[in-house]
Amino acid sequence: MLYKTKILWKKNSDESFLDRKYSRVHKWIFDGGIQVHASSSPHVVPLPMSDETAVDPEEAFIAAASSCHMLSFLYIAAVRKFIVESYEDNAEGVLKKNDEGKISVTQINLKPKIIFSGDNIPSEDQLKELHHLAHESCYIANSVKTKIDVLYP
Repeated sequence: MLYKTKILWKKNSDESFLDRKYSRVHKWIFDGGIQVHASSSPHVVPLPMSDETAVDPEEAFIAAASSCHMLSFLYIAAVRKFIVESYEDNAEGVLKKNDEGKISVTQINLKPKIIFSGDNIPSEDQLKELHHLAHESCYIANSVKTKIDVLYP
């Protein structure tokens, strides 16, 4: 399976580029036609060269890890006959130097809040197992070196 995205950036005519004070605002275009306003993080490249209203790669990476975990979790919960009514995750990522001295997202903490319904509500141990299986089957988690933990109450 091949996945494609298009990334578009163009220098503004009033920018010299060589002074490194050019806009980092760009577009992500996905195969379904969705366009996302993207930029470098203002924590990495100062305003006005970044756009704080845009999605930055670090946020997108954390969202991808969270989304993948959630989709795996929902599938496994359905197979195990647990009804999930809602799933909310306020995921966080830590950007710092890794063991090789390179700046990277070294930690992602998933903090899912899940509401179940029906007669079959998972126990604490079953919930941990669901998260473990979801993590093991998540394509994103299997693709990166970043440690990804699931933090739940």
